[in-house]
Amino acid sequence: MEKKFMIKSLLIASSALLVLSAMKPKGKDFEVVRPFDKKKYLGKWYEIARLDYFWERNLDNVTATYSLDEAGRIKVDNKGYDTLKGKWKQSIGKAKSVADPQEGRLKVSFFGPFYAGYNVVAVDEEYKYALVAGENTKYLWLLSREKNIPEKITGEYLEKARSLGYNTDQLIWVKHDRDE
Repeated sequence: MEKKFMIKSLLIASSALLVLSAMKPKGKDFEVVRPFDKKKYLGKWYEIARLDYFWERNLDNVTATYSLDEAGRIKVDNKGYDTLKGKWKQSIGKAKSVADPQEGRLKVSFFGPFYAGYNVVAVDEEYKYALVAGENTKYLWLLSREKNIPEKITGEYLEKARSLGYNTDQLIWVKHDRDE
């Protein structure tokens, strides 16, 4: 019995290490929005497009809501509708500045002490549209305060993403056809 427990523990630890190594920064140093206004960034964002990855697979109607907690830290509330399971999925996390709070370079955690890069590489003056890059070219999000985004903005942000090395042909365009 102890041997089975040890084997299971090793498998779980190995799996955790693989996941964590995939989340480590890969050295991609994006130029981010500066000055970045954290307070203007708060509120609800609709995910317009994203590169596919495990945590959001099969999700539509995805939103991210950012708010401040009592200590002034950013709370992250992600929601999406799982089209395979037919139910809503929610993840609560936290975000904080990497170094300079005037930069759109944040780190986000949904798993305790483990953080992933969240780089705001473009945002309009009114903070209605944003382009967010992850730590490497596997993670990208196009966000809007509304369920859609003007074609002109989409074109500009996709060009920016391509200039950073992203394959925008692989983007998943998120449907927004149901309310929570």
